[in-house]
Amino acid sequence: MALRALWLLRHDPAAGGAVLFSRRYPTVELRAETFNGSTHVPVPSDGAFLKALLFELRLVDDHIFVEHRDTCTRIDHSSVYSVSTDSGDLWPVLAFQKSGLIYACLPLVEGPLEPRPPLLTVSGLSQGLALLLGIMDYISPSRKNEAEMNTKVGQLRNLLIQACPLGTPLNTNIRSLNSSFEDIQEMPAEKDQPAWRSSSYKGKPQVNVCITEKVKCMQYDQRDVVDTWQVYGAVNCKCDIEGSAPKVTLTLNLPTNAPPLQDIVIHHCVTSIDPAMLMSFSAEPLDDSVYNGPYKFPFIPPSDSFNLCYYTSQVPVPPILGCYQLVEEGPQIKITVNLKLHESIKNSFEYCEARIPFFNRGPIAQLEYKVSYGQLDLSREKSLLVWVIGQKFPKSLEVSLTGTLSFGPAGKEHPSDYMCTGNTAYVKLHFRIPDFTLTGCYVDQHSVQIFVPGKPKITAARELISSDYYLWNSKAPAPMVYKTSLD
Repeated sequence: MALRALWLLRHDPAAGGAVLFSRRYPTVELRAETFNGSTHVPVPSDGAFLKALLFELRLVDDHIFVEHRDTCTRIDHSSVYSVSTDSGDLWPVLAFQKSGLIYACLPLVEGPLEPRPPLLTVSGLSQGLALLLGIMDYISPSRKNEAEMNTKVGQLRNLLIQACPLGTPLNTNIRSLNSSFEDIQEMPAEKDQPAWRSSSYKGKPQVNVCITEKVKCMQYDQRDVVDTWQVYGAVNCKCDIEGSAPKVTLTLNLPTNAPPLQDIVIHHCVTSIDPAMLMSFSAEPLDDSVYNGPYKFPFIPPSDSFNLCYYTSQVPVPPILGCYQLVEEGPQIKITVNLKLHESIKNSFEYCEARIPFFNRGPIAQLEYKVSYGQLDLSREKSLLVWVIGQKFPKSLEVSLTGTLSFGPAGKEHPSDYMCTGNTAYVKLHFRIPDFTLTGCYVDQHSVQIFVPGKPKITAARELISSDYYLWNSKAPAPMVYKTSLD
């Protein structure tokens, strides 16, 4: 369970790509040569890897058809890629994009690469993903401040000496580490203490668990276009427990007849698990043999907060159904928005609002509107309508907005988008429902087992949050795939 190399890359459509940080592990590379034998492909230079990965991710030369990359028979169901280099195909490269940055690593495969082994057998993938997510969590808050981000990138090498010594990920919570060697403490000497427990806790035992589900949705309200939605869940834990290697067992439960959890990825601190739990994939149709719980996770927790597992699920309906219509009538446009909360959804929001942007136009000069519920606000730059629905839908569970708008002359300061021209427009929903999950997934506090003296305090929470939740104008041919440029 080790990494041969990892990279932090930047991609700017205008400026091109750049390598912000890279780290190679020669000792792991020697092991790779031994394990892979004649199928071994060496790690290329940073420049060559950057060029090859950008090409594989279709971030460059996307107008050129390349059969192995662009054929319609190839469908990517994961973030694992085969990157073509001068020495051969480098696999498995784990890579994903976030806010203009690309996080990538190359796990060690303990065996021949041909034929390629199943991804589930490459144990370094889950560890590599956890480490990259930890780096993203450390870097991403400073992405809008160039100087701060450069400072954090400069500290990565010292941090990774602690988090991933000799290519073995031990602590994926990069934020919890010290960036100075002067503050690095010696690891505890207990023989049974795992490396990821970097410190010991003294006090009353307590466990905090929070299930966070995010729902993505594209609704078109058109007969010939199918609406799509996806649910992604993460189970975050913080275990303050005394001992060098405390044992905890946590169980996720689902209501009767609820859709099963799929694409489960577990933290490396989990000590054992039912293999059937990991064999359910959202890319495959559901059948009667699919594992539907309960989902039991025995583990020795790290000292800090961590994500115990990630999952997806094929829920039957999105939480809010909607319809958006925008029609141009001379110098004016008329809009209609109808929203309906599904009856199975908890009608108690922390916040719920619909944002209606107007790209490629001037500021809103005149606005006449009528809302059946909530209130409508106009942004300071007069290019965005914010419909604040509030913390509850009415008893009918339906709300509507109608309006007529006219615009002044456009200036350079007003937002533009090459995709959303003319009638091609959308409404984006933002909401959070506390103490609720779309899958129904929950943690029974009484089922949490902690094998230490004393009665622990156990807190369990859950939440549903919107993420890229769009209603496209049904009066226009909306794009099937849309990469957001605003948030």
